[in-house]
Amino acid sequence: MSALRSAEAFAPGLSGVRKILVISSQSELQNDPRHEARRVALATLFERAFHSIKPEESILRVKEILEEKEVDQELLSTLIKGVTEKTEEIDRIIEETAPAWPTNQINKIDLIALRIAIWELLLSKEVFPAEKQVPPKVAIDEAIELAKEFGGSSSGPFVNGVLGTVVERYLEGKVPPSKDENIEE
Repeated sequence: MSALRSAEAFAPGLSGVRKILVISSQSELQNDPRHEARRVALATLFERAFHSIKPEESILRVKEILEEKEVDQELLSTLIKGVTEKTEEIDRIIEETAPAWPTNQINKIDLIALRIAIWELLLSKEVFPAEKQVPPKVAIDEAIELAKEFGGSSSGPFVNGVLGTVVERYLEGKVPPSKDENIEE
C-alpha cells in the first residue's frame, strides 16, 4: 500500500505536506530543480485541497521540509498559479478524457498530478515562451513519476492512460469515435 493512499498511512505528528515529503525523500530525481518544483507544487496543491491557506505559507513550509534542495522557483510559482487559476478548465479536460472517473472520485494525488501535467501540456503556452515549453513526453513522465512516488500502485498507469488520451485528443487532434460507432450489431 502506498504511504499516501490513506490519511492513516501518514507519519504521526507531522502536517500533511511534511508527511508527503518525508515519506518520499528517496526519489532519484530529487537533484533536478524542475522535478523538485513539481514535487513542491504537488505538495502545496495537495495541502491546499484540504486547508484554506495562502500558497506562500504552504510553499514556505514545503521548502523548509526540503531543506537545501534546489527548486526552480519560476516553474514552482507558475505551476501553482497556473493550476489554481485553470482548475475548472483542467478538470473539464480530465472529465472528458476519463469519463468513467469524475474528478471527485479520483485519488487527490492522481488528480493533482494530472492537473499539473495538463497545465504543462496544454495551457503553459499562454505563460512560457516556446524555448521554455516542456516537451509532452517530459510532462507525462514527470506526472507518472509524481503519481508513482506519492500515490497508490495503480496511480502511474491511471495517470499515463488519462494523459495518453489528452495527448491524442488535444495535441494530435484525434477525435474519439462517437458512441454509435462503438456499438457492434
